[in-house]
Amino acid sequence: MATLFETLEHGKIGIFESPTGTGKSMSLICGALKWLTHYDECREAEIKQLLVDLEKPVMQVSKTQLETQASVSVRKNLPDWITSYSEKRGQKEEAERIQRERAALLKREKRLAELKKNLQSFRKGKRKCSDMQSEDFLESARADIKDSCEQEFEQIEDDFLLNEAELQDAESDEEEEEVHVTKIYFCSRTHSQLSQFVGEVKKSPYRDSTLLVTLGSRQGMCINQQVTKLGSLNLINDRCKELLKTSSKKGATSCPYYNTTRMNHLTDIALSDVRDIEDLVIKGRKVKACPYYAARRAIPAAQFVVLPYNTLLHNSTRTASGIKLSGNVLIIDEAHNLLETISNIHNVEVSLPQFLQTNRQLMNYRDKYKSRLLPVNLLRVSQLIHVIGQFVEFLSTPPGAEETKLIRVSDFLTLTQLDNINFFLLLKFLKSSQIARKLARADDERPDGESSDRKSPTGITSLLKKVESEKMLPEKSMEPSLQDQLSADGQTDKPPSIRYLLLNPAVYFSNIVKECRSVVIAGGTMQPVAEFKEQLFLAGTVDPERITEFTCGHVIPDENVLPIALSKYSNGALLDFTYRSRNEKHTLDSLCELLIKVCRSVPGGVVCFLPSYQYEGVLIKHMHSSAFFQTLNSIKKIFREPKKANMVENVLASYSKATETKDGGLLFSVVGGKMSEGINFSDRLCRCVIMVGLPYPNKFSPELKEKMRYLDSIGRVGGDGLSPGQVHYENLCMKAVNQSIGRAIRHRNDYACMLLLDHRYHQNSTISKLPGWLNKRVRKETDLSSALAQLHQFFTSHSKRSL
Repeated sequence: MATLFETLEHGKIGIFESPTGTGKSMSLICGALKWLTHYDECREAEIKQLLVDLEKPVMQVSKTQLETQASVSVRKNLPDWITSYSEKRGQKEEAERIQRERAALLKREKRLAELKKNLQSFRKGKRKCSDMQSEDFLESARADIKDSCEQEFEQIEDDFLLNEAELQDAESDEEEEEVHVTKIYFCSRTHSQLSQFVGEVKKSPYRDSTLLVTLGSRQGMCINQQVTKLGSLNLINDRCKELLKTSSKKGATSCPYYNTTRMNHLTDIALSDVRDIEDLVIKGRKVKACPYYAARRAIPAAQFVVLPYNTLLHNSTRTASGIKLSGNVLIIDEAHNLLETISNIHNVEVSLPQFLQTNRQLMNYRDKYKSRLLPVNLLRVSQLIHVIGQFVEFLSTPPGAEETKLIRVSDFLTLTQLDNINFFLLLKFLKSSQIARKLARADDERPDGESSDRKSPTGITSLLKKVESEKMLPEKSMEPSLQDQLSADGQTDKPPSIRYLLLNPAVYFSNIVKECRSVVIAGGTMQPVAEFKEQLFLAGTVDPERITEFTCGHVIPDENVLPIALSKYSNGALLDFTYRSRNEKHTLDSLCELLIKVCRSVPGGVVCFLPSYQYEGVLIKHMHSSAFFQTLNSIKKIFREPKKANMVENVLASYSKATETKDGGLLFSVVGGKMSEGINFSDRLCRCVIMVGLPYPNKFSPELKEKMRYLDSIGRVGGDGLSPGQVHYENLCMKAVNQSIGRAIRHRNDYACMLLLDHRYHQNSTISKLPGWLNKRVRKETDLSSALAQLHQFFTSHSKRSL
């Protein structure tokens, strides 16, 4: 917290690493809000002193004197007394502006403080109700009374909020221009992680004094059932925007929840307490106001804005949401994949069927409205048709021997004969005309009997929306490439497509760094830190002296963790899970035998991470073809990570029940899959993590090859003899390993062992890239019997302690 305070105070860049269970979230909350409180106090004192200074008498000068002196001094420097007068007048105007802003802030703070005060009094009564204990009642009776009491106070709170809304409605009909306060933006990857963070804020000592708002997508915050029933995020966004255009008019198409007065009331409700998205949606339904837009309206007054990665990292989305970074603090949690996240947000792929459909829709639109379009708009539509036609021709050309072509943007424009087109004017036209939605409506209006592609996921909306969001028009300094994915014979299950790849994420992130007062990226595992410094900050011309690094060890004692790097089987054969060896029968047999022996030695749950879904399938198939599956399943019930996201919760629930039994369970998971990040395998859920091999990505992937080539072109070979591209390749693997083994040891009293199965884990260069709290504890073993003996001793000692 002290390091974080200093980082924010001096406007630095911070890279913070704090393992799960060490209080990372609470430290970020308390350290950041302590600084914000201190900053606001200092700023208030400075403003008061400035206002005092500016209230000093301004020299009185008549208009005649000024005009006379000005006429004589046209070609001379102005006298000091005129310059002084001008400065004083400017200072007075600045003082008046500051006073107006302070008055608006004080008015807003007074209103919210009164709302908070009343809600806190309700909570005190609620706590008294919750603490009620009486020996005269049965436990069930006390529970019924407690539930009844909680419901009563929830109703009182809701009634109070609604009454406040009515009172404010009577007091003011004007919408004041909001003044933005200095704030902290907090980002994380998933909705559940944001909810967990908001829960930590509620536990902190700053709950009652902090104005916090959580932002989300329309899909998660819309309460209009006619819109949410559409299901798809794109369809929900489109329908919402269409309703806003008619919301001021009477008609069935307007949204009943987009009401300025009620949304302002919901904004106050959002800021009156620390609430997550679910809380705000519930209140929105009761007040009958839109939570999505109410949350946006709360941004200027909020001191803490909690939002997902995509909303902040993409410039157009950030601007549309009303987010202003200038002079504010940005904290990005779970930042271990930040480089990949920025690249993925700005990568775009468009297929040949999408281009063909878009071309047809554009031509239909032009033919239908040709007589109504202004000449310049008709020109732009014709240019769009020409551009997309060239893309179609390019993708329709037989690719020859190559399946994938990597082409720089400038070369691609030359090949498609589009280097004379001003794409920035086309982008401006796409934004101002909103032609994507017009084409969708035109498709709806087609005569009966003609096919409509509106519902198709490959329609104009999915294409032009990407262009409108500035993803396909990079800056020259980005060093991009285009991929034209074509098979040798042109006949594949996946249609030909053009993919834009962002190779330098610093191009977009550097703008964020320049705007913010301070940027902090944090995570449980941030190793290797050098990659963040070089690719995210130094590549964006950040002064190295501005970067602060902080890492801390784990809170668990040494006896609570047992990391073993095993290089050989029981027969002395080398543990080799390289791509060329891992599918061999003797390798699979030896792995199955090892798993059986480990599962017999470990109580509770065992999570085994495999390098890919393909290899997981190979292993399971091999186990079924022999007696291994039946044997292993009799020791611990076997579970497999599902490929479908909607099945994950069911598998986890079943696995959790199995770990509560005497035998426990064995869960096969995939590195980089759905269970390698964000899942909490604490206590009996994971007493042992098994990492099979090193999950290196496919080195022959066109995307990865191009990324490595680009890094080699801008960097230098390191002291270890590895090129920047090779270092990136190694880091991708080790970051995935660190995230997977980090699923265990989730709090200070937790304990678990980690088995790293591969001879390459004995290399010092590999161990050094494990988390700092773990790599110093790794035991290198060449004998399976010795490793099993250590496992037995480890769990025996912990079973005795629990007794």
